[in-house]
Amino acid sequence: MKLFLPSSLLFLVFTFITCNSGPKIIDDLSDKSFEVLNQNGKTVIFPDDYKGKYVVAGFIYTNCPDICPLVTQNLIKVQKEFSNPDDIQFLGITFDPKRDTPEVLKNYKGLFNLDKNFDFLTADSTTIAELMDSVRVRSQVSFTQVREDDKEVYFMNHSDKIIVLDKKGRIIFEYGGSMTPVSYIVEDLQTVRR
Repeated sequence: MKLFLPSSLLFLVFTFITCNSGPKIIDDLSDKSFEVLNQNGKTVIFPDDYKGKYVVAGFIYTNCPDICPLVTQNLIKVQKEFSNPDDIQFLGITFDPKRDTPEVLKNYKGLFNLDKNFDFLTADSTTIAELMDSVRVRSQVSFTQVREDDKEVYFMNHSDKIIVLDKKGRIIFEYGGSMTPVSYIVEDLQTVRR
């Protein structure tokens, strides 16, 4: 005997399944662990120490002349849209650990007058390379010059990216960091926070 379900019932079942499945998991970082430092020199385990919160992370370096300040500004705009929520952590993660020490990142954070739920992270070069590889952020030195005072000056080509992690440490959204309208990120976060 065959069982036939009315099409309206099938539609309701399909709608229930798709609406309750949540956003697609782009990548699962919950099994990864990176020991990094925040701008205060405090050891942080990423993403473990942020589990239980949504994480909005942008990838930057503080000597960037163009894209990175826009990425940072977009993170700040999203933060302000939510009025510094307790369940969202904002991060700026550097891919230039040679220059972006905790002290440099602390000064950078101070320039933007950011609140407690906004941190900047750095680590040793090996850890940063592994972290960047895990989130598919690419960077390379594009121009180097040694000045008369023997100080090396360089710029980098790099990915332009903001990601959102869910409360379990899984990437659920990726955006062009400097070019995505902030309203898109805000809408996506509002949807998953309901």
